[in-house]
Amino acid sequence: MTNLKLIKNIQFKQKEKPFDKILKWLNEDIQKVNSTILKNMKSKVPLISQLSGYIISSGGKRIRPILTLATSKLCKYAGERHINLAASIEFIHTATLLHDDVIDESMNRRGKKSAHNVWDNKSTILVGDFLLSKAFRLMIKDGSHRCLDTLSKASIEISQGEVLQLLTNNNIQTSESQYLEVINAKTAALFSAACSISGIISEVEKEKENALSEYGQYLGTAFQITDDTLDYVSDNYSLGKDVGDDFKEGKVSLPIILAFIRSDKKEKEFWLKVINNKNQDSGDLSIALNIIKKYNVIKDCLKKAKHFSIMAKDSLGPFEDSYEKQMLIELAEFSIKRLN
Repeated sequence: MTNLKLIKNIQFKQKEKPFDKILKWLNEDIQKVNSTILKNMKSKVPLISQLSGYIISSGGKRIRPILTLATSKLCKYAGERHINLAASIEFIHTATLLHDDVIDESMNRRGKKSAHNVWDNKSTILVGDFLLSKAFRLMIKDGSHRCLDTLSKASIEISQGEVLQLLTNNNIQTSESQYLEVINAKTAALFSAACSISGIISEVEKEKENALSEYGQYLGTAFQITDDTLDYVSDNYSLGKDVGDDFKEGKVSLPIILAFIRSDKKEKEFWLKVINNKNQDSGDLSIALNIIKKYNVIKDCLKKAKHFSIMAKDSLGPFEDSYEKQMLIELAEFSIKRLN
Protein backbone atom coordinates (compact mmCIF):
# COMPACT_ATOMS: atom_id res chain seq x y z
CA MET A 1 0.00 0.00 0.00
CA THR A 2 1.43 3.42 -0.95
CA ASN A 3 1.77 6.30 1.47
CA LEU A 4 -0.88 8.20 -0.47
CA LYS A 5 -3.39 5.39 0.03
CA LEU A 6 -2.54 4.96 3.70
CA ILE A 7 -3.98 8.35 4.60
CA LYS A 8 -7.44 7.13 3.65
CA ASN A 9 -7.29 4.49 6.36
CA ILE A 10 -5.64 6.39 9.19
CA GLN A 11 -6.54 4.82 12.50
CA PHE A 12 -6.43 6.95 15.62
CA LYS A 13 -5.00 4.44 18.09
CA GLN A 14 -5.98 6.09 21.34
CA LYS A 15 -7.23 4.32 24.44
CA GLU A 16 -9.08 7.33 25.84
CA LYS A 17 -12.82 6.94 25.47
CA PRO A 18 -13.45 10.71 25.23
CA PHE A 19 -11.19 10.99 22.20
CA ASP A 20 -12.76 7.92 20.60
CA LYS A 21 -16.16 9.54 21.06
CA ILE A 22 -14.93 12.74 19.43
CA LEU A 23 -13.50 10.84 16.47
CA LYS A 24 -16.76 8.96 15.98
CA TRP A 25 -18.75 12.19 16.27
CA LEU A 26 -16.59 13.93 13.66
CA ASN A 27 -15.90 10.90 11.47
CA GLU A 28 -17.67 12.18 8.33
CA ASP A 29 -15.89 15.52 8.43
CA ILE A 30 -12.55 13.88 9.26
CA GLN A 31 -12.83 11.72 6.15
CA LYS A 32 -13.56 14.81 4.07
CA VAL A 33 -10.49 16.53 5.50
CA ASN A 34 -8.36 13.46 4.77
CA SER A 35 -9.62 13.43 1.17
CA THR A 36 -8.82 17.13 0.83
CA ILE A 37 -5.32 16.56 2.20
CA LEU A 38 -4.77 13.64 -0.16
CA LYS A 39 -5.92 15.67 -3.16
CA ASN A 40 -3.81 18.70 -2.37
CA MET A 41 -0.57 16.97 -1.40
CA LYS A 42 -0.15 15.54 -4.88
CA SER A 43 2.57 16.98 -7.07
CA LYS A 44 4.03 16.41 -10.52
CA VAL A 45 7.34 15.99 -8.71
CA PRO A 46 7.29 12.40 -7.32
CA LEU A 47 9.60 13.15 -4.39
CA ILE A 48 7.15 15.74 -3.03
CA SER A 49 4.26 13.26 -3.05
CA GLN A 50 6.42 10.54 -1.52
CA LEU A 51 7.88 12.61 1.29
CA SER A 52 4.68 14.46 2.18
CA GLY A 53 2.77 11.17 2.03
CA TYR A 54 5.31 9.61 4.38
CA ILE A 55 4.83 12.17 7.15
CA ILE A 56 1.07 12.66 6.72
CA SER A 57 0.27 8.94 6.55
CA SER A 58 2.30 8.23 9.70
CA GLY A 59 -0.70 9.07 11.83
CA GLY A 60 -0.84 11.62 14.60
CA LYS A 61 -3.93 12.77 16.44
CA ARG A 62 -4.98 15.41 13.90
CA ILE A 63 -6.02 17.44 16.93
CA ARG A 64 -5.63 20.83 15.22
CA PRO A 65 -8.02 20.18 12.30
CA ILE A 66 -10.27 18.32 14.75
CA LEU A 67 -10.51 21.54 16.74
CA THR A 68 -11.78 23.38 13.66
CA LEU A 69 -14.32 20.66 12.93
CA ALA A 70 -15.51 20.45 16.54
CA THR A 71 -15.81 24.19 17.13
CA SER A 72 -17.65 24.58 13.82
CA LYS A 73 -20.27 22.17 15.16
CA LEU A 74 -20.37 24.11 18.43
CA CYS A 75 -21.15 27.23 16.39
CA LYS A 76 -23.88 25.37 14.45
CA TYR A 77 -22.05 25.96 11.18
CA ALA A 78 -23.84 24.21 8.31
CA GLY A 79 -21.53 24.83 5.33
CA GLU A 80 -18.39 23.15 3.97
CA ARG A 81 -15.75 25.86 4.33
CA HIS A 82 -14.42 24.35 7.55
CA ILE A 83 -13.17 21.30 5.59
CA ASN A 84 -10.62 23.18 3.47
CA LEU A 85 -9.62 25.34 6.40
CA ALA A 86 -9.06 22.29 8.62
CA ALA A 87 -6.89 20.74 5.88
CA SER A 88 -4.97 24.01 5.64
CA ILE A 89 -4.25 23.89 9.35
CA GLU A 90 -2.96 20.32 9.11
CA PHE A 91 -0.67 21.35 6.24
CA ILE A 92 0.73 24.20 8.33
CA HIS A 93 1.33 21.84 11.24
CA THR A 94 2.94 19.15 9.06
CA ALA A 95 5.24 21.70 7.44
CA THR A 96 6.41 22.84 10.88
CA LEU A 97 7.06 19.21 11.89
CA LEU A 98 9.28 18.65 8.86
CA HIS A 99 11.24 21.82 9.53
CA ASP A 100 11.37 21.15 13.27
CA ASP A 101 12.83 17.66 12.86
CA VAL A 102 15.64 19.01 10.69
CA ILE A 103 16.43 21.77 13.18
CA ASP A 104 16.35 19.39 16.15
CA GLU A 105 18.08 16.57 14.27
CA SER A 106 15.30 14.29 15.55
CA MET A 107 15.70 10.62 14.74
CA ASN A 108 12.03 9.63 15.02
CA ARG A 109 8.61 11.11 14.40
CA ARG A 110 5.40 9.28 15.32
CA GLY A 111 7.23 5.99 15.83
CA LYS A 112 8.97 6.09 12.45
CA LYS A 113 12.24 7.47 11.15
CA SER A 114 12.05 11.23 10.66
CA ALA A 115 11.65 12.26 7.02
CA HIS A 116 15.12 13.82 6.87
CA ASN A 117 16.59 10.48 7.99
CA VAL A 118 14.82 8.70 5.14
CA TRP A 119 15.60 11.34 2.53
CA ASP A 120 17.79 14.34 3.42
CA ASN A 121 17.60 17.77 5.05
CA LYS A 122 17.28 19.78 1.83
CA SER A 123 14.40 17.71 0.46
CA THR A 124 12.60 17.73 3.81
CA ILE A 125 12.79 21.51 4.17
CA LEU A 126 11.62 22.10 0.60
CA VAL A 127 8.67 19.71 0.94
CA GLY A 128 7.76 21.53 4.16
CA ASP A 129 7.75 24.75 2.13
CA PHE A 130 5.53 23.05 -0.47
CA LEU A 131 2.98 22.04 2.18
CA LEU A 132 3.00 25.52 3.69
CA SER A 133 2.33 26.97 0.23
CA LYS A 134 -0.55 24.51 -0.22
CA ALA A 135 -1.97 25.64 3.10
CA PHE A 136 -2.09 29.25 2.00
CA ARG A 137 -3.58 28.30 -1.36
CA LEU A 138 -6.46 26.60 0.47
CA MET A 139 -6.92 29.75 2.55
CA ILE A 140 -7.05 31.89 -0.59
CA LYS A 141 -9.66 29.57 -2.07
CA ASP A 142 -11.81 30.11 1.00
CA GLY A 143 -11.86 33.81 0.22
CA SER A 144 -12.06 35.14 3.76
CA HIS A 145 -9.55 37.86 4.51
CA ARG A 146 -10.18 37.39 8.22
CA CYS A 147 -9.42 33.66 8.09
CA LEU A 148 -6.30 34.36 6.04
CA ASP A 149 -5.24 37.04 8.53
CA THR A 150 -5.84 34.73 11.50
CA LEU A 151 -3.90 31.79 10.07
CA SER A 152 -1.07 33.91 8.67
CA LYS A 153 -0.61 35.52 12.09
CA ALA A 154 -0.51 32.06 13.64
CA SER A 155 2.16 31.02 11.11
CA ILE A 156 4.25 34.04 12.07
CA GLU A 157 3.84 33.16 15.76
CA ILE A 158 4.96 29.59 15.11
CA SER A 159 8.10 30.79 13.32
CA GLN A 160 8.90 33.18 16.15
CA GLY A 161 8.34 30.38 18.64
CA GLU A 162 10.79 28.15 16.79
CA VAL A 163 13.45 30.87 16.97
CA LEU A 164 12.72 31.48 20.66
CA GLN A 165 13.17 27.78 21.31
CA LEU A 166 16.55 27.87 19.58
CA LEU A 167 17.57 30.58 22.05
CA THR A 168 16.44 28.53 25.06
CA ASN A 169 17.88 25.21 23.93
CA ASN A 170 20.95 24.24 25.94
CA ASN A 171 20.24 27.06 28.39
CA ILE A 172 19.40 25.56 31.76
CA GLN A 173 18.74 29.04 33.18
CA THR A 174 15.61 29.34 31.02
CA SER A 175 12.70 30.51 33.19
CA GLU A 176 9.20 29.09 33.31
CA SER A 177 7.82 32.32 31.83
CA GLN A 178 10.25 32.04 28.90
CA TYR A 179 9.19 28.44 28.38
CA LEU A 180 5.52 29.45 28.34
CA GLU A 181 6.31 32.18 25.84
CA VAL A 182 7.85 29.55 23.55
CA ILE A 183 4.95 27.10 23.71
CA ASN A 184 2.34 29.85 23.42
CA ALA A 185 3.89 30.82 20.11
CA LYS A 186 5.04 27.43 18.85
CA THR A 187 1.97 25.37 19.77
CA ALA A 188 -0.91 27.30 21.31
CA ALA A 189 -1.10 29.92 18.54
CA LEU A 190 -2.21 27.38 15.93
CA PHE A 191 -4.65 25.74 18.38
CA SER A 192 -6.16 29.17 18.96
CA ALA A 193 -6.38 29.97 15.24
CA ALA A 194 -7.94 26.57 14.51
CA CYS A 195 -10.78 27.46 16.86
CA SER A 196 -11.06 31.14 15.93
CA ILE A 197 -11.75 30.51 12.25
CA SER A 198 -14.83 28.49 13.15
CA GLY A 199 -16.27 31.57 14.80
CA ILE A 200 -15.36 33.67 11.78
CA ILE A 201 -17.05 31.46 9.18
CA SER A 202 -20.04 30.91 11.49
CA GLU A 203 -20.37 34.68 12.04
CA VAL A 204 -20.90 34.31 15.78
CA GLU A 205 -20.87 37.35 18.05
CA LYS A 206 -17.50 38.74 19.13
CA GLU A 207 -17.79 37.38 22.68
CA LYS A 208 -18.05 33.81 21.39
CA GLU A 209 -15.30 34.35 18.84
CA ASN A 210 -12.97 35.52 21.60
CA ALA A 211 -14.03 32.55 23.74
CA LEU A 212 -13.03 30.15 20.96
CA SER A 213 -9.64 31.82 20.63
CA GLU A 214 -9.03 31.56 24.39
CA TYR A 215 -10.19 27.94 24.47
CA GLY A 216 -7.65 27.02 21.79
CA GLN A 217 -4.86 29.02 23.43
CA TYR A 218 -5.31 27.39 26.84
CA LEU A 219 -5.86 23.94 25.35
CA GLY A 220 -2.68 24.25 23.28
CA THR A 221 -0.70 25.23 26.36
CA ALA A 222 -2.07 22.29 28.36
CA PHE A 223 -1.40 19.94 25.45
CA GLN A 224 2.24 21.01 25.03
CA ILE A 225 3.06 20.92 28.74
CA THR A 226 1.66 17.38 28.85
CA ASP A 227 3.58 16.43 25.70
CA ASP A 228 6.84 17.73 27.15
CA THR A 229 6.17 15.90 30.41
CA LEU A 230 5.42 12.63 28.61
CA ASP A 231 8.93 12.72 27.18
CA TYR A 232 10.18 11.72 30.62
CA VAL A 233 7.63 9.01 31.40
CA SER A 234 6.32 7.52 28.15
CA ASP A 235 7.61 4.64 26.08
CA ASN A 236 8.20 4.54 22.35
CA TYR A 237 4.87 2.79 21.67
CA SER A 238 2.63 5.21 23.50
CA LEU A 239 4.08 8.46 22.17
CA GLY A 240 5.99 7.52 19.06
CA LYS A 241 9.38 8.49 20.42
CA ASP A 242 11.89 7.28 22.97
CA VAL A 243 12.05 8.44 26.57
CA GLY A 244 14.37 11.41 26.90
CA ASP A 245 14.44 12.54 23.27
CA ASP A 246 14.07 16.17 24.40
CA PHE A 247 16.80 15.67 27.00
CA LYS A 248 19.21 14.33 24.38
CA GLU A 249 18.44 17.28 22.09
CA GLY A 250 19.05 19.79 24.89
CA LYS A 251 15.49 21.10 24.92
CA VAL A 252 14.75 22.97 28.11
CA SER A 253 11.11 22.13 28.79
CA LEU A 254 9.11 22.48 32.00
CA PRO A 255 10.28 19.21 33.64
CA ILE A 256 13.91 20.28 33.25
CA ILE A 257 13.21 23.82 34.45
CA LEU A 258 11.50 22.63 37.65
CA ALA A 259 14.10 19.93 38.27
CA PHE A 260 16.95 22.45 37.97
CA ILE A 261 15.28 24.96 40.31
CA ARG A 262 14.82 22.28 42.97
CA SER A 263 18.24 20.64 42.58
CA ASP A 264 21.06 20.92 45.10
CA LYS A 265 24.49 22.27 44.16
CA LYS A 266 25.85 18.96 42.90
CA GLU A 267 22.70 18.27 40.87
CA LYS A 268 22.83 21.77 39.37
CA GLU A 269 26.37 21.05 38.21
CA PHE A 270 25.04 17.92 36.53
CA TRP A 271 22.37 19.92 34.65
CA LEU A 272 24.94 22.48 33.52
CA LYS A 273 27.12 19.69 32.16
CA VAL A 274 24.44 17.80 30.24
CA ILE A 275 22.35 20.75 29.02
CA ASN A 276 24.54 23.85 28.73
CA ASN A 277 27.80 22.07 27.93
CA LYS A 278 26.12 19.35 25.80
CA ASN A 279 28.30 16.78 27.53
CA GLN A 280 26.12 13.70 27.96
CA ASP A 281 27.31 10.23 28.89
CA SER A 282 25.40 6.98 28.48
CA GLY A 283 24.05 6.96 32.04
CA ASP A 284 23.07 10.63 32.24
CA LEU A 285 19.46 10.14 31.17
CA SER A 286 18.93 7.76 34.10
CA ILE A 287 20.43 10.33 36.47
CA ALA A 288 18.15 13.02 35.06
CA LEU A 289 15.08 10.80 35.45
CA ASN A 290 16.01 10.05 39.06
CA ILE A 291 16.36 13.76 39.88
CA ILE A 292 13.01 14.47 38.22
CA LYS A 293 11.42 11.69 40.26
CA LYS A 294 13.11 12.84 43.48
CA TYR A 295 11.48 16.28 43.31
CA ASN A 296 8.01 15.13 42.13
CA VAL A 297 8.45 17.11 38.93
CA ILE A 298 6.12 15.01 36.77
CA LYS A 299 3.21 15.43 39.17
CA ASP A 300 3.70 19.19 39.36
CA CYS A 301 4.02 19.58 35.59
CA LEU A 302 0.75 17.74 35.10
CA LYS A 303 -0.87 19.97 37.72
CA LYS A 304 0.12 22.99 35.64
CA ALA A 305 -1.23 21.33 32.50
CA LYS A 306 -4.50 20.62 34.31
CA HIS A 307 -4.72 24.29 35.31
CA PHE A 308 -4.64 25.37 31.66
CA SER A 309 -7.08 22.61 30.71
CA ILE A 310 -9.56 23.95 33.28
CA MET A 311 -9.08 27.46 31.89
CA ALA A 312 -9.84 26.10 28.41
CA LYS A 313 -13.08 24.55 29.64
CA ASP A 314 -14.04 27.74 31.49
CA SER A 315 -13.51 29.74 28.30
CA LEU A 316 -16.55 28.04 26.77
CA GLY A 317 -18.82 29.90 29.19
CA PRO A 318 -20.51 32.09 26.54
CA PHE A 319 -21.84 28.97 24.79
CA GLU A 320 -25.00 27.32 26.03
CA ASP A 321 -24.80 23.76 27.28
CA SER A 322 -24.98 21.23 24.46
CA TYR A 323 -23.55 17.93 23.28
CA GLU A 324 -21.05 19.84 21.15
CA LYS A 325 -19.86 21.85 24.14
CA GLN A 326 -19.50 18.68 26.19
CA MET A 327 -17.33 17.14 23.47
CA LEU A 328 -14.99 20.14 23.60
CA ILE A 329 -14.84 19.87 27.38
CA GLU A 330 -13.87 16.21 27.01
CA LEU A 331 -11.27 17.15 24.41
CA ALA A 332 -9.71 19.53 26.94
CA GLU A 333 -9.66 16.69 29.47
CA PHE A 334 -8.09 14.33 26.94
CA SER A 335 -5.23 16.77 26.39
CA ILE A 336 -3.90 16.06 29.90
CA LYS A 337 -4.90 12.40 30.28
CA ARG A 338 -2.69 10.81 27.64
CA LEU A 339 -0.72 9.01 30.34
CA ASN A 340 -3.64 6.69 31.08
